[in-house]
Amino acid sequence: MKVIFVIVSMAGGGAERVISILANQFVKSGIDVCIMMTAGDEVAYELDERIQLCSMGGTSGGSLKKRIERIRNMRTVFKRNRNSTIISFGPGTSFFTVVADLFLHHHLIISERNDPAACAYPIIRNMIYSKARTVVFQTEAAKNCFPVRIQKKGVVIANPISANLPDISRGERQKTVVAVGRLETQKNYPLLLDAFSEFHKQNKDFILHIYGEGSQKGILQEQAERLHIENYIVWEGFCRDVLQRIKRAGIYVLPSDYEGVSNALLEAMAMELPVVATDCPIGGSALCIEDGINGRLVPVRNVSRMVQAMSELVNDPEKAEKMAKEAGKVRVRFSEEKIAEQWKKLLL
Repeated sequence: MKVIFVIVSMAGGGAERVISILANQFVKSGIDVCIMMTAGDEVAYELDERIQLCSMGGTSGGSLKKRIERIRNMRTVFKRNRNSTIISFGPGTSFFTVVADLFLHHHLIISERNDPAACAYPIIRNMIYSKARTVVFQTEAAKNCFPVRIQKKGVVIANPISANLPDISRGERQKTVVAVGRLETQKNYPLLLDAFSEFHKQNKDFILHIYGEGSQKGILQEQAERLHIENYIVWEGFCRDVLQRIKRAGIYVLPSDYEGVSNALLEAMAMELPVVATDCPIGGSALCIEDGINGRLVPVRNVSRMVQAMSELVNDPEKAEKMAKEAGKVRVRFSEEKIAEQWKKLLL
């Protein structure tokens, strides 16, 4: 059996992390694995040396010629691997996958990674997804966003949590608020900055650490200056050892407007960090957080509720630690072995 994962690149991100975990698990089971990168060759994750990596070229920059060349290169690989299963992540990548695989009739699995309502071209996406034999969703709510013909192809599988997480820190927590994710509109870092500005008035010894890069960085830094909190924020950028760095954090915050299932949130919970997350579509946060039991859920775009939840964790450290220990149970619930087994059932 051979599996070809298709993704834009492996330079960093939630889908890329999931692929790295599944690919490593698959080769341990004797499955041949190839990771096809449609627009780049950078790899940010540790991969088993038995995993084949192939790049279909660089970014197209909007060039039709480069896109056609990409499809041609993909088709060449697919032809060489007639009996393989293709697993494509996301609508954009899946468009190129479907076109490159025309009349080759591979077993195609498409994985939906985000809130379907955020897609800018739902009609085209649905046409693409209808070509798959199976569509994997992260939550039932995501699956229910699609037409019945696609729902019938649907299987719900959550994200896996890596087994190679740092040891859980049992010492005193740092006076830090941390967030991990791309600095893009979806992640709603303006909400976090507004909330931290209010939170900091009563907790002046706390520092906000933001891990990630993106197009909104300059705008966010300007906002921090307007709020007079620029001296209490550390812009960490993309860090390969981010989990090691945040394992003693006081609070982990996910401020997103929408998400699939956040890998970073799952990992923070698995390391027993006190977490606050927006209860965003499509239920990814609610999938792993039971409000008040193993973390705090707050409404999307609600600054006052975010401040309240952060303050509660700081003002009642005993309760915060109790919730953090409960959060750690996701490590078993979403273990990479369990999630990989669900994926392998699809292959068989």
